[in-house]
Amino acid sequence: MTTLAAMRFDLVTIFPEFFAGPLDYGIVRRARETGLIDVHVQDLRVFTKDRHRTVDDRPFGGGEGMVLKPEPLFEAVESLLGRGVGDAAAGRAEVDARTAVVLLSAAGKLFKQETARRYAELNRVIFICGRYEGVDERVAEHLATEEISIGDFILSGGELPAMLVLDAVTRLLPGALGNEASSQNESFSGVVGGVAPTGGPRPAPTSAENRNGATLLDFPHYTRPAEFRGWGVPEVLIGGNHADVAKWRRAAALEKTRRNRPDLLE
Repeated sequence: MTTLAAMRFDLVTIFPEFFAGPLDYGIVRRARETGLIDVHVQDLRVFTKDRHRTVDDRPFGGGEGMVLKPEPLFEAVESLLGRGVGDAAAGRAEVDARTAVVLLSAAGKLFKQETARRYAELNRVIFICGRYEGVDERVAEHLATEEISIGDFILSGGELPAMLVLDAVTRLLPGALGNEASSQNESFSGVVGGVAPTGGPRPAPTSAENRNGATLLDFPHYTRPAEFRGWGVPEVLIGGNHADVAKWRRAAALEKTRRNRPDLLE
């Protein structure tokens, strides 16, 4: 029997202690304990040369705040890769196609479920936890393979976004969830309508919205008690008719998407 190698995550950060909590709970913790993922936290300050362990400096041209310097970031990632990544004279060396070097940045491309699915197909992801005051642009241009943002807002740094992405990717790995259908029936999964009577995932609905490439949010969920403070569960969900349930869930998911995320239907 062939044992699959663990997917590796590296977190390059100036706050290595930050990850002591998030890595020790839930699905991520179980995935680490079972050998499904291998997570390494790298202190960026190890790769500084001065006695103050300086990782940032004021930007050329002036401006507020400090910007992370390129030298320690390049050296940290090169140390993790086990090789150099090139320079202007030699040209950039290609990173292994099964490895991503991801800079978390407010100026990056928006992280989506499709991004998580793509990362889940890789062997390794190295996260560069930028500071949202800025990172030397040469890191984005010549070191990172991708620059990713988790939304149109500003955070203090890339540690929270890195953990968010790591969690989203981990739950897509085979064996991470107790029920593999769980990840197929969530918002942005492409499967809406619940579970088929056979127990397998129901295909995505054939509504005009989905045929045109729209993504629907997850359908509403209800659990016991059937009535709570006068609010009851929709009758269709307790009627036992799987076809009616699937139809209701598709319609409810579409309505919830129209109400909360109309941009997904445009």
